Amino acid sequence: MADLPTEVTTEILSRVPAKPLLRLRSTCKWWRNLIDSTDFIFLHLSKSRDSVIILRQHSRLYELDLNSMDRVKELDHPLMCYSNRIKVLGSCNGLLCICNIADDIAFWNPTIRKHRIIPSEPLIRKETNENNTITTLLAAHVYGFGYDSATDDYKLVSISYFVDLHNRSFDSHVKIYTMRTDVWKTLPSMPYALCCARTMGVFVSGALHWVVTRDLEPESRDLIVAFDLRFEVFREVALPGTVDGKFDMDVALLRGMLCIIENRGSDGFDVWVMREYGSHDSWCKMFTVGQPRDVKLMKSLKPLGYSRNGDKVLFEQDSKKLCWYNLASKDVSWVRISGIPNSIEGTVCVGSLVKPSLMMNRSVQSKKQKLVEEKNKKKRDDFLSKGFKLTL
Repeated sequence: MADLPTEVTTEILSRVPAKPLLRLRSTCKWWRNLIDSTDFIFLHLSKSRDSVIILRQHSRLYELDLNSMDRVKELDHPLMCYSNRIKVLGSCNGLLCICNIADDIAFWNPTIRKHRIIPSEPLIRKETNENNTITTLLAAHVYGFGYDSATDDYKLVSISYFVDLHNRSFDSHVKIYTMRTDVWKTLPSMPYALCCARTMGVFVSGALHWVVTRDLEPESRDLIVAFDLRFEVFREVALPGTVDGKFDMDVALLRGMLCIIENRGSDGFDVWVMREYGSHDSWCKMFTVGQPRDVKLMKSLKPLGYSRNGDKVLFEQDSKKLCWYNLASKDVSWVRISGIPNSIEGTVCVGSLVKPSLMMNRSVQSKKQKLVEEKNKKKRDDFLSKGFKLTL
């Protein structure tokens, strides 16, 4: 390859999966400089088709190959200490956003095994009046993680959703963290009620998406709200013409497109995708997953991806296990992975070389990261001293 033009070598390497590229860095100094360059990282990301499923089971994270479904390995994530609980808050461009019970948050690329601890977000769990009576209670706390291409910045959105126990009203505290500023900023409240406390924002075309309602009334219909990462505002997303929001809905990502899963009870799940983001007319019903016979009704389905030949779709069922839906036979079959029990959740992660930090001066970055870690360590120590009492 020494005689190949630089452009040809770059094009060939950009099509190699991320993990082999890490080994190729040691081939020569020129290849190492090329693979580490910002331009090449973006070029490689634009061509990457190498995706894995990240499985969460309590405090453990596993990597599962979507094509073979038999190669699984446990990952050493950067928030291993203190707790048996870990959450995946989002996935974007090969970066995972994860947090633990002490509210430590990290941006982490499991492929290149690099991470960045971000400043902690102060949380308000309840509000009281002058008589120390609880007036509002934290009903849900969700996040959304995505990339703003206009500013070349990764952003994390936090929504704390509160319910007034006496007046049956709600409010929310919305904050956003941007990697470039390295601080949290408070935004105006979201004028919607969250439908699901466990659902994190789904990132599609520069926006994060949640299923919400306009009020707390039982007959209130579901709708989709999007948070635009560039302009940092909420807007509603038009539903397909035949979807009126009367049934429970979930939002997801399928082949890079915004996806709606409408739970029609015993009639199964209708799966819709928006083929052209922002165009109401581009909604298309892909298929219906029927409820399996002689088993308990499935409560929720989240699509994770297609099989290699495109004849099956992998779903996460009830946040507990995985199942295949065969597009031809319309059958549902459950996936059993050796060494991993049920009660697992799945997140799709693209293999990439993206670093979880900005290309700033290394000494400045090191000082800022050290200050953040010292502040978070003090907060964790305070949390542990209050949360755990040891009797000797």
